[in-house]
Amino acid sequence: MEERQLLGTDLRVSALGFGVWTVGTTWWGVRDEALGVRLLQQALDLGVTFYDTADTYASGAAEEILRKALGERRDDIVIATKFGYDIYNHPERPGQQERPHDWTPAYMRRALEGSLRRLGTDRVDYYQLHNCRLDAIRQDDLWAELERAKDEGLIRAYGTALGPALNERQIEEGVASVRERRAPTQIIYNLLEQVLGEQILPAAEEVGVGVMARVPHASGLLEGYMTLDTKFEPGDHRNWRMTTNEQKRQWLDRGLLKVEKLGFIAEEAGRTIGQAALQFVLAEPSMVSVLPNIYDAPQLEELAKAPDTAPLSEAELSKLADLHAHDFYLDPDAAAQQKQTAGVA
Repeated sequence: MEERQLLGTDLRVSALGFGVWTVGTTWWGVRDEALGVRLLQQALDLGVTFYDTADTYASGAAEEILRKALGERRDDIVIATKFGYDIYNHPERPGQQERPHDWTPAYMRRALEGSLRRLGTDRVDYYQLHNCRLDAIRQDDLWAELERAKDEGLIRAYGTALGPALNERQIEEGVASVRERRAPTQIIYNLLEQVLGEQILPAAEEVGVGVMARVPHASGLLEGYMTLDTKFEPGDHRNWRMTTNEQKRQWLDRGLLKVEKLGFIAEEAGRTIGQAALQFVLAEPSMVSVLPNIYDAPQLEELAKAPDTAPLSEAELSKLADLHAHDFYLDPDAAAQQKQTAGVA
């Protein structure tokens, strides 16, 4: 497995990381801890050394599952976790609503102690402000306390993770993270959703700071299995995209039409669409690691091979840029026409 330097830190991480939220929460359907443990262990056997979790995922259970799976191989892995949501005074909310944040230095210390205990370790390799807004990025006393924790050896590096859902306000937050704090950041970025990367990635490259990408498959669209009839398990967060309003429903309808135009970087080039989607993200100069949503063994094996497939060529990248710039040349009514053809209007 290829490893890359997390620019702005002394950490080296696998180009393919494992986002533990997929196996540590119910946001992707029913939570199966035994399966999660097996997948985490299999990932390390396949060369994945970077594991990203958070204290708010299932109120700490997603940190505990990482300890159960890989605690005995602690020195073989790089652990990233997150803090900021007040998990001690506010219960988990229905519908994946955000808990209140607490960005005081005292709360950061409490959160760090809790994560260290649940992870069963004496240090966090990479500690992230979880879905922080601009005020937290510019809160000097918080960042000073993070630096003190680093000096004490409790954390090795720190940065930001932007979210929760894709929102253009995160452009300013990401640019502030890399320019003002010289801190790495984690963003949503993929072939179909590039708005954050268009400004954050060049800024990060300019100052020499790393970026990590989550949701590289656009919540499954770029894995190649979805159809107009795709349904998700109760609790799966993608149901929110499908039922809120017609505009969000087009995430699937128009997304599938776009995926149909990507054969030239996938099967025609000897890659699966899932592997090609990861290579697209990894082609960015400041991109350090990509964090796909992993939920079964065959998919893990496929994606673990992605960094070893041929990088996207300049011609492929140029054609992708043209498609994105022109919304994949889709007619505004293309999704409705597709549904009528498929008999699901």
